[in-house]
Amino acid sequence: MFNFASVLERNAHRYADKIALSEGDRELTYAQVRTRVNALSGALRDLGVNSGDIVAVLLYNRVEFVETMLAANRIGAAILPLNYRLSPAEWQYIIEHSDAVAIVTETEFVDGIDALVPALPRLRHKVTLDAAADPSWLEYDTLLRSSRCRSIPVVDVEPDALQRLMYTSGTTSRPKGVMISHQNLIWKNLAHILEFSLTAEDNTLVCGPLYHVGGMDLPGLATLHTGGRLSLLRRFDAAAVVDAIERLRPTNVWLAPSMMNALLQLPDLAERDTSSIRFITGGGEKMPIPLLDRIATAFPNAWFADAYGLTETVSGDTVNDAEHMRSKVGSVGRPVAHVQVAIFDEHDGPVPAGMLGEIVIRGPKVMAGYWRDEQATRAALRNGWFHTGDLGRLDEDGYLYIEDRKKDMIVSGGENIATPEVERVLYENPDVVEAAVVGIPHPRWGEVPKAFVVLRAGSAFDVDGLKDFCRTRLAKYKVPAEIERVETLPRTPSGKVLKRVLRDGIS
Repeated sequence: MFNFASVLERNAHRYADKIALSEGDRELTYAQVRTRVNALSGALRDLGVNSGDIVAVLLYNRVEFVETMLAANRIGAAILPLNYRLSPAEWQYIIEHSDAVAIVTETEFVDGIDALVPALPRLRHKVTLDAAADPSWLEYDTLLRSSRCRSIPVVDVEPDALQRLMYTSGTTSRPKGVMISHQNLIWKNLAHILEFSLTAEDNTLVCGPLYHVGGMDLPGLATLHTGGRLSLLRRFDAAAVVDAIERLRPTNVWLAPSMMNALLQLPDLAERDTSSIRFITGGGEKMPIPLLDRIATAFPNAWFADAYGLTETVSGDTVNDAEHMRSKVGSVGRPVAHVQVAIFDEHDGPVPAGMLGEIVIRGPKVMAGYWRDEQATRAALRNGWFHTGDLGRLDEDGYLYIEDRKKDMIVSGGENIATPEVERVLYENPDVVEAAVVGIPHPRWGEVPKAFVVLRAGSAFDVDGLKDFCRTRLAKYKVPAEIERVETLPRTPSGKVLKRVLRDGIS
């Protein structure tokens, strides 16, 4: 059976009394999770959620996030993880574009969703984890009680049936919905089980957000697949991560570069017991030897598994093995099982080892395409290969080195920011004639956006006003940290903005 939810059936039988999920003081065994998921599946079906429907999830890292995913999958539906850092306007676009029929959220986001409901006729059901003052909201625990003791069979689905939609910032002004199938997820899990030697004894500390493939899938759901434990931290906090490592004794954790940097800044890190961590998955920045030394000191038993992957491939396509962590420093490793990586030239032909080109990937964990976007799908999936848009090279041993990211992409604190997304919002301001956005270095976040704007004649340059305008339409981390007024933007003869010239002029 290709339905990922069937994994819970196996594990609830084999590891009934073993902890599957924890969050704060809450701990649920596999048997308890199965009972709750079964009840939620029945309640969703009673609401009219059917196979092929989309259920949005707007939550911090909560037990209910994983339960909702398993319950929706159980009846053949898919989930839509929403980034809680986005603005309501961004939520509206994603919910509308996805055709989500229901949403599960918590108190903090209820007002924001309510304000969008008139513009979302397809969104029929709203569920909150907390007591609901408004009768239009259903309470999560009430739904569970209403369907308790029922037996809802796991729907058998086709391998390419949608398991979840994940919207990612690409190179366009709107995020694209990545269609992750049950087959994609299962092949990813099997690859990571092999790569990281995962067993039912593993305990993954999830401190990155579950709406992100890092938090969800590195190795995340692969641990659950084996019968291991997911220990959820509601939100990332460096001190809380170390406390959780000492208390819960996890065996692995995913850390974006900014998260790792925050941990390494803790003044008492050297005195803390991190010995339970046997591997850390990371990636996104080249890893110099001095930083590897600091990580090795802070986590004496850990292999730092520098990795490369994308939402479109359910993450973790290459991993640098422990034996070559230093001898291949700067590399993100070799492909995991059942994944092929190649380097193509501008004519979509392979290049020799050591030469720079576009990184392309193929294998059963590569997405089927972008939701309701045939043009983007055709551009990305050509001749059986997924074209990442990233530049890199393979050495003689097949180890991948990333030389540049997707064109004009900003990576801020582990989050992708597509510059056209920010530019689109700036163009909505009546005073802005032209806008271009690039990334600038930041000591904590790695990069933050900087905007260059050309204003209408007679318009006053109000930096704070422009930032406030962006804040109402964009997530906080996407708002330009700096805005510079220019008379003109540098352009090619064909009219394309020369962002390289803008970046080169930043002191």
